[in-house]
Amino acid sequence: MSNPSRGHAALAGITAAAVAIGVAEPVAVLTGPRSAPLIAVGGLVVDLVPEPLKRFGIALFGTSDKIALLVGTAVLLAAFAALVGVLAARRLAIGLAGIAAFAALGAAAALTRAGADAFDALPSLVGAGLGGLTLWLLLAGPLSPELWAWSPPSARDLDEKHSEADPDGRRRFLRGVGALAGTAAVAGVGGHWLAGRRGVSAARQAIVLPTPSAPAPAVPAGADLSLARLARYVTPNSGFYRIDTALVVPQVDPATWRLRIHGRVRNPIELSFADLLARPMVERYVTLACVSNEVGGDLIGNARWLGVPIREVLDEADPEEGADQVVGRSVDGWTCGTPTAVLRDGRDALLAIGMNGEPLPVEHGFPVRMVVPGLYGYVSACKWVTELELTSFADFDAYWVPRGWAAQGPIKTQSRIDTPRPRNRLTAGPVMVAGVAWAQHRGVQQVEVRVDGGPWQDATLAPAVSLDTWVQWSWRWDAGPGEHTLQVRATDADGATQPEESRPVAPDGATGWHTVRVTVA
Repeated sequence: MSNPSRGHAALAGITAAAVAIGVAEPVAVLTGPRSAPLIAVGGLVVDLVPEPLKRFGIALFGTSDKIALLVGTAVLLAAFAALVGVLAARRLAIGLAGIAAFAALGAAAALTRAGADAFDALPSLVGAGLGGLTLWLLLAGPLSPELWAWSPPSARDLDEKHSEADPDGRRRFLRGVGALAGTAAVAGVGGHWLAGRRGVSAARQAIVLPTPSAPAPAVPAGADLSLARLARYVTPNSGFYRIDTALVVPQVDPATWRLRIHGRVRNPIELSFADLLARPMVERYVTLACVSNEVGGDLIGNARWLGVPIREVLDEADPEEGADQVVGRSVDGWTCGTPTAVLRDGRDALLAIGMNGEPLPVEHGFPVRMVVPGLYGYVSACKWVTELELTSFADFDAYWVPRGWAAQGPIKTQSRIDTPRPRNRLTAGPVMVAGVAWAQHRGVQQVEVRVDGGPWQDATLAPAVSLDTWVQWSWRWDAGPGEHTLQVRATDADGATQPEESRPVAPDGATGWHTVRVTVA
């Protein structure tokens, strides 16, 4: 075989990988989107990446962390594919072995996903087969630049030999690359389109939420101060934070959804979505927070939830003595462990089906999720929930516990300055300082603000619906010229003030006072 330049060989490898990934997409429509190689490998990375690196990714990219992970995975794949192409130009068998390794990784990753079967390996195998064919076509088959003159690699730049290439062969090769890359793009886009057609948007839109037997209390006048840059008291669905491990949002048909309550119970129960809809519904405002929320962060939101009290379902199942943990299990296999006592102590812990007056958004757990006031989401807010298993903390560690997080995660008292923002340039005179504070299921008793390490000043608290939501606060500051540092702290209804000590989010939530530096002219 006459060999192309190193650059063209790398391009052949990348094209082969693109064909493999693109063709796998429509195949994954049949086997499930989580079996697509890029998604499967990305999911494996999520499970295996060291916890400090994962926290760094969330801190850096926030709710775009999944997109960043997929882009990073694709970049690494392209680099590997380029190397495969260069090696294949020397000896095709080496390149095909690289493609086979890619297939093995994708298949293995797909088979490790919860609920996977042998067919989940199919997208990786089919994609790799056509990727190998592409590599042969471009480097040894009819699309290869057969007349290119190329000697074995030396210290000299291989591209110097490319000057002897036959122009017709080069054009044939580049046309082949274009055609194959275009085919890969069409297959990939078509696969995504077909997957979307199989989604559950239509099923969600067809749902009519029942009237709650216990409606949510009205939001009191003045709960939302309506200040610029201050978070709304009720977070719109479109702006509600999303942190989970699902690279592909599960598409769960409510017609086939089932919830099993089993394990250490005397009366196992299985409920359909229709069974859930037929039960009396409770509607409550509850503020949810992610344990990964840094001091001053925005991984928190308040919404009006509609659902069935988890307490009632657990009472029917009748937990056995010692069953102190309820493991919520998502359809994608993710687990969280919630203290049984918390779910039965009278708080408004819900199997939620509605959010702010509409069926749950798909990305927020449609058709059913858990909502538990007072606990960080990683130990309570299971989305796309399909099982509640009664067990004990001594017998089972949920998803995040072996990864260094605490088994139980009560939300810590926190406060945040929303306005003014860091590095704002202000005009001397009256300035409204405002933000939010939270201590779910305890309530906020006091918020204090200080300037440049001076005495603490009481902020004014806006009214709130209940102890389970955050509260807005405000403080009028007579700002003088210069550089200034603003700090805030909150005290909960039990009299505990949030500590000054700065601690990271792991293992059970960050601590410290939110600090904002501003310039006054």
